[in-house]
Amino acid sequence: MKHRIFIDGEAGTTGLEIRERLAARSDLEFIRLGDAERKDARARAAALNEADVAILCLPDDAAREAVALITNPNTRVLDASTAHRVAEGWTYGFPEIGLRDAIKAAKRVSNPGCYPTGAIALIRPLIKTGLVPADWPVTINAVSGYSGGGKAMIQSFEHPDAPGGTHENIRAYGLSLKHKHVPEMQKHAGLTHPPLFAPSVGRYYRGMLVELPLQLWALPGKPGVSALQETLTKAYAGERFVAVASLEETAKLDGLDPEGLNNTNKLKLFVFGNEKTGQARLMALLDNLGKGASGAAVQNLNLMLGVDEATGL
Repeated sequence: MKHRIFIDGEAGTTGLEIRERLAARSDLEFIRLGDAERKDARARAAALNEADVAILCLPDDAAREAVALITNPNTRVLDASTAHRVAEGWTYGFPEIGLRDAIKAAKRVSNPGCYPTGAIALIRPLIKTGLVPADWPVTINAVSGYSGGGKAMIQSFEHPDAPGGTHENIRAYGLSLKHKHVPEMQKHAGLTHPPLFAPSVGRYYRGMLVELPLQLWALPGKPGVSALQETLTKAYAGERFVAVASLEETAKLDGLDPEGLNNTNKLKLFVFGNEKTGQARLMALLDNLGKGASGAAVQNLNLMLGVDEATGL
């Protein structure tokens, strides 16, 4: 028996990538709407309620509207928007932070954001083990390819001479300190206070780096660089999609390419540090459209359907 899948918002960047990753699957049957039907609430409602799993690739308000249209108690939902990532009754779709079994059983799963995926992967194990206090003033720096900004930003960077276009090579944004990913980072990393989040976007399509800088000398236990690396290694031991670089590997690096894991569902963590100065820079490398979006969605869908989570990845 095939599982019926409806991707609401299939024409968007994330929806297209999810559809492409699932296209060759023989265990899935897709419910699809024509261009006119996508804007018809009745047609969307019918598709949502016919699906075994509805994948929402929509703006936040439209995602909430889609959930409200579902009356079939058997329809499960995987939401790729920001709308439900800190909402009650929703399971956060990050299997590697101890949520794998919860995702398998959940009726409502929220797919993580790209920046939070890297940030939470770095911070959460340090909070859980007490190396970093939950109330520590955490700063997160990050750079992403412009695809992370959606259609408007893609248009702006790819057509620099058109109205609204830009010739910027890098753009710092989120300057109001109200970025929509901050509540998600705070909740799922286990932080008492919102992290100071400093995102930027570069003139390249996809791929990202997320950084957690730490003054180790100021932390209560003054942990060493090796303690950080060992904690992360232990937290993700045996994971297929999350890896932690050894200190020997990081010692040989003089830079990181944000495009280094493009077109994969992989996330790699690095701990760079200076024991003498008591400083460290923890970095996460991932594809913002892979493990940061469509790849993670397929991984979560697989768990919800009870198949190997690496299927199609």
